[in-house]
Amino acid sequence: MLKQSSRKFARFVEILCAASGFMLKLKTKPHRIVSLAPNVTSILCAIGARRQLVGVTRWCPDVADVGKLPLLGDCWRVESIDAIAKLRPSLIVGSVPFHPDAVRRILEIPAQFLALNPRSLADIESDIQTLALITNRAANGRRLIRHMRTEFEKIQRLAAKSAHKPRVYSEAWPNPRISSPPWVSEMVEVCGGKMVPQPGAKVSDQEVAAAQPDIILLAWAATGNRSNPRKTLSNPLWQKVPAILHQRVFVIPDELLNTPGPPLIAGARQIFRILRNHSGASE
Repeated sequence: MLKQSSRKFARFVEILCAASGFMLKLKTKPHRIVSLAPNVTSILCAIGARRQLVGVTRWCPDVADVGKLPLLGDCWRVESIDAIAKLRPSLIVGSVPFHPDAVRRILEIPAQFLALNPRSLADIESDIQTLALITNRAANGRRLIRHMRTEFEKIQRLAAKSAHKPRVYSEAWPNPRISSPPWVSEMVEVCGGKMVPQPGAKVSDQEVAAAQPDIILLAWAATGNRSNPRKTLSNPLWQKVPAILHQRVFVIPDELLNTPGPPLIAGARQIFRILRNHSGASE
């Protein structure tokens, strides 16, 4: 559920990057930014800082118009380190998950490194504020935050018309089984549901079965819309789960739930439509 008040973040930014030990400061000269995460790219493009990007990950075109920018690996892979260095970035921004070896190699590049680790919708707002201030787009950052809040609030008002609150299991990965991040749990609440079991954690088949979800959402990381509902429907331990009994298993493109930035608006709309049409909720 959206909170009426979130963290205040209106101050001059000095970000201590724990991984590098460097201090990242605002600068008048535009940064040359390499984004190693789709959420970073989506935020930078949404706040009008697209021109400061000099390289993005191969996943970024799924969430933002990056034109012909070089496509690289991310913070979990190390094959693009030489290509990143050749772009002469002044700032490299990554987001979870991080591979220790990838971070070690990134820190060998003579550029500042900003590591993001959002968990909640409030964290995402803070990331937007941070990137907006770094790129001298503070006003645009505030506008983006207001826009996202407004869109979530519209959905929340519609969802409030239903008295039914379906239990929802949202899955980010099938093996090992990992539930979707905590911000997805908040989005499910916005849409009128309750996420079960614990979000953002490894969960067992038994835990999911015990939670008795009414609806199962599949948004497997880095698979687009290619999650496999048949595999879920045939799970022998879940045959008495309401979502399986009523065949309420739905695929949502992973970039709409796993990109903690502007794409979550479209993700929330999809969750709301599913809950409205398949759980007795009405608009």
